[in-house]
Amino acid sequence: MRRRAAPRMQARMLASLAVLTLLAGVLVGRLGQLQLTDHPAGDARVAAPGTSRVPLPALRGRILDRDGRPIVDNAVRTDVTIDRRSLADAADGGRATVRRLAEALDLPFDRLWGRTTLCGAPGAADPPHCWAGSALVPVPVAVDVDPADAARLTERPELYPGVAVASQPVRSYPRAKGGGAPQTTGYLTRPDAETVEASDGAITDADLVGASGLERQYDELLRGSGGYSEVRVDARGVAVAETGRREPVPGSDLVTTLDLPVQRATEAALADGVRQARDRGHRADTAAAVVLDLRDGGIVASASVPTYDPSVWSQGVSQEQYDDLTSGDRSPLIDRVTGVAQPPASTFKAVTLPGAVAAGTDLDDKAHCSSSYRIGDRTFNNYESRAYGWITWREAIKVSCDTVFYRVAEQVWRDQGGLSADDDGGDPLIETARDMGLGEETGVDLPGESAGRIPDRAWKRQWWSSTKDASCRDARRGHPEVTDRTRREYLTALAKENCESGYQFRPGDEANLSIGQGDVTATLLQMAQVFGTIALDGTEVSPHLGAEEVAPDGTRTELAAPATREVDLPGRSGSLLRAALGDVVTQPGGTARSAFAGFPLRRWPVAGKTGTAEVFGKEDTAWFVSYAPTTKPRYVVAVVVSQGGTGGGTAAPIARQIHEQLAGVAD
Repeated sequence: MRRRAAPRMQARMLASLAVLTLLAGVLVGRLGQLQLTDHPAGDARVAAPGTSRVPLPALRGRILDRDGRPIVDNAVRTDVTIDRRSLADAADGGRATVRRLAEALDLPFDRLWGRTTLCGAPGAADPPHCWAGSALVPVPVAVDVDPADAARLTERPELYPGVAVASQPVRSYPRAKGGGAPQTTGYLTRPDAETVEASDGAITDADLVGASGLERQYDELLRGSGGYSEVRVDARGVAVAETGRREPVPGSDLVTTLDLPVQRATEAALADGVRQARDRGHRADTAAAVVLDLRDGGIVASASVPTYDPSVWSQGVSQEQYDDLTSGDRSPLIDRVTGVAQPPASTFKAVTLPGAVAAGTDLDDKAHCSSSYRIGDRTFNNYESRAYGWITWREAIKVSCDTVFYRVAEQVWRDQGGLSADDDGGDPLIETARDMGLGEETGVDLPGESAGRIPDRAWKRQWWSSTKDASCRDARRGHPEVTDRTRREYLTALAKENCESGYQFRPGDEANLSIGQGDVTATLLQMAQVFGTIALDGTEVSPHLGAEEVAPDGTRTELAAPATREVDLPGRSGSLLRAALGDVVTQPGGTARSAFAGFPLRRWPVAGKTGTAEVFGKEDTAWFVSYAPTTKPRYVVAVVVSQGGTGGGTAAPIARQIHEQLAGVAD
């Protein structure tokens, strides 16, 4: 029996040894997993005991107006943090501490506990509820806490081991309720991996970088130079002691050309005008206004609608809020002064008139303003089909007659060779528009500027090539999704025409170009620059916002001012335009006269041009571009309201309110 028991005992010992070996293997494997995988993604520095560097972001420079008043400032936010070492040391992983903390701050436990988990680690809360920062720093489990509530936590440290109250510098917006120019100043975001890698160590994933506007354009100037804290790390990946430190260097302040009182007045005028347009039944879904200083091209004010309170970035924006801010063409983050190009309508006639002179038009001759003008098989109507008969070119601008420009456009098109023309070389309307800076970026110191479009024969062929298949498909289908029969037939006929001969630059294309309709588009800033060039008799200023850098030690450095250039205004087109644009505001029949009734035009004489752009399927877009004083031009004021009705009825009154501020006669 004993001899038979020995083999069984050996078998049991071998089995036990196998189990122990298996358990040891699992343990070793788990330890390996903890060291190699259970830490924040990309942070291999916490895999083993040693030292590591924790980035210390620099205090970001402020954005100031021309007189040094802060538009974007820095403030202190009170955060409650918890040390990861105390969590690791606690038997329950720190849950009891976090639960007491949640009760004291009257915040949900799940929200605070989620912040203790590292994004990317197993079992972590979903972003943005997890902690996306470094694993080596205390985790801010509650941000923007009432300082009094936070102070009470420090009175009972035994209840809150590892908990501390930290002062965190954040962006503040003292003019958030009006005058903050949020689309112009922009906002901050975490850098992506590509940005971090391309910075060669200057940017870490713990930094904030400019995402739009001036924050992005002047990010390097504002950001400063980050420092670091060198810490000793234990085997759990927890920082246990600081062994060295390099303090960060603050960024420089940026002095801009913006003027806060004018900015505030511009934002208020735009909001009032949009509200009044909606009260009259217009959708008025988006709008913009800009004020340009003709002395140096500095942008004095820039406003967009819809707008938003930029303080949301400092308070911690939720994913839902971020989606609302960034979704759709009506996103309030869009800078509609520089980033949106649309047909400029009759404001473009200030470009076409010099083009007509370049084409051989004699401004001493009378022009026939009929109610309509037929080109081929298409009839082009004057606005509201009104006829004025034989009028001067000055009167044509004042009353904004379309048909006189249609006649010029058709003749230019024929002189170019009609449908047989191979290119646009020598087309005086197109060349004049380009000479005046349209169809290309102004070069303003902001990201995301739109170049607009001056459509020509080459563009038409490119557009047809890229849309031909879709046009032919729509021509075959017949747009069954459109319920309105008239509109369905129109769209089907248009698709058929584009399919078969959409590459042709027709006389109607040139006619639409002449009055700023059709495929021509321009930004509000571009049109402001054009009118500034007319006001200064051919001197073009370059729009810009950055004026001066102020280093942390107070050293001031002027930023390079963009150069001016001269633009040819042929014949006496410039002088006639300036007179006619003054008539638009002051004389009977002027399309902006009613908007400026009662305004002190003797003290502050204004000249400008209205525009009412037709947009298929939408209400008209209202434009008004102006400058003042006409005796010594100083400012350009430009306004556009999408689906706002007429330029004289909606855009011009907004501009008037801004001019009241500039003239010092505002209520």
